[in-house]
Amino acid sequence: MTFRVDLTLDTRDAESLAPFWKLALGYEDEPPPAPFTTRDEWVASFGSSADDPDEGGGAWLHDPAGVGPRLSLLDVPEPKTAKNRLHMDIRVGSWAGIEARAAELVTAGGRILNVVDGHHIVMADPEDNEFCLGA
Repeated sequence: MTFRVDLTLDTRDAESLAPFWKLALGYEDEPPPAPFTTRDEWVASFGSSADDPDEGGGAWLHDPAGVGPRLSLLDVPEPKTAKNRLHMDIRVGSWAGIEARAAELVTAGGRILNVVDGHHIVMADPEDNEFCLGA
């Protein structure tokens, strides 16, 4: 039996956070599942509305090469209160590549939390979800 791992990240504003993660991972918006032509139609099939303030929004991202896991960003009403227990390690390659990628992600709203020179950089996205850039 074959399994596939998807990741889901709770967020306060999936729509504004999605561009950061698309840049960080090289991902694209995932099309809605068939037979739906839009994500709004897909959401409505659950008896929800994407425009309903009581229903959280979301963004669904995928690796265009089909290698990495799907990433769902789902809006939740409660704020983040503690360090995330699971984080993503983004493998960049060389130390120069890691530093360049970190600078690019800082420009996009991320923050550098810790640098282990020559090995990895711990960062946070605009909503303080931690992740690492490494070789």
